[in-house]
Amino acid sequence: MNKDTVINLIIAKLTEELELYRRAARSAHSEATDPHSKAENKYDTRGLEASYLARGQAKQVAELEQSLHEFRALVGRHFIPTAPIDVGALVELLAGKDRSFYLIGPRAGGTEVEHDGHEITVMTPQSPLGGQLMGHKAGEKLKLEFGGAKREFKVVSVS
Repeated sequence: MNKDTVINLIIAKLTEELELYRRAARSAHSEATDPHSKAENKYDTRGLEASYLARGQAKQVAELEQSLHEFRALVGRHFIPTAPIDVGALVELLAGKDRSFYLIGPRAGGTEVEHDGHEITVMTPQSPLGGQLMGHKAGEKLKLEFGGAKREFKVVSVS
């Protein structure tokens, strides 16, 4: 599995989300500043609600812009086979017969992309599972708390 391709897929997905949020933020801003949104009485809160929405979407835009910046910095960062799991690592885990793939990312945890027929999920070191994986190496067997229960995993690869 090519990690740079995975990262580029994540960048493409975040870019799409960014454009959606930018459009939504512009729309909410227009609604908030539209003269027709001016309160007609003390109970009319349309303009206020639109301004809260615009502010929240603007924050999401800033978060996505920062995520994109940090993911672009990961392209080309590769790990030697004996390297410990850290930000930027593509990790393959095996639990019984179930294989799962994670990219340890600086942000955007939970983002999912598909590559070579496999689903890859972005996980941050701040997440419960991400924090448990940090520092471990390929070949190690781990008992990790996953979904409220301890499960045994093998770290198949770190790249």
